[in-house]
This record gives sequence, structure tokens and C-alpha cells, in this order.
Amino acid sequence: MAKVNISLDAELVVEVMVLAGVGSPQDAVEAVVRDYIARGHRTEARVELKDTQHRRHDLRPQEPPQG
Repeated sequence: MAKVNISLDAELVVEVMVLAGVGSPQDAVEAVVRDYIARGHRTEARVELKDTQHRRHDLRPQEPPQG
């Protein structure tokens, strides 16, 4: 797997390490990136579910007016 080297503010990385409960800056950054990706996938799934529900609702036959 290809690796990327970046520079980050040390205070940010330390804060993530504390919040994530990890002992290395590498693990901290990986945890944040993995969480961000997982959150994106969950959002995509919710949007897709809502779209599917709306399409099903639109396809339902309309009841004739009571009169």
C-alpha cells in the first residue's frame, strides 16, 4: 500500500491521540481518517434509503377521491 507523509500541528495530533485512546500519532490520524470514511458511507446509505422510500411512495397508486 502506498504511504503519504504529511505535516500536522502537534497539538491537534495529541488531542486526537487522547480522544481516541491511541498511543501513536500514526494510529491517531488513521483512526480519524477511517472514522471520516465510515461516516461518509453511513451517510450515503441513509440518503440511498430515503431516495428508495421516496420512489416507492411516488409509485403507489393514488386512491380515488371519496365522494
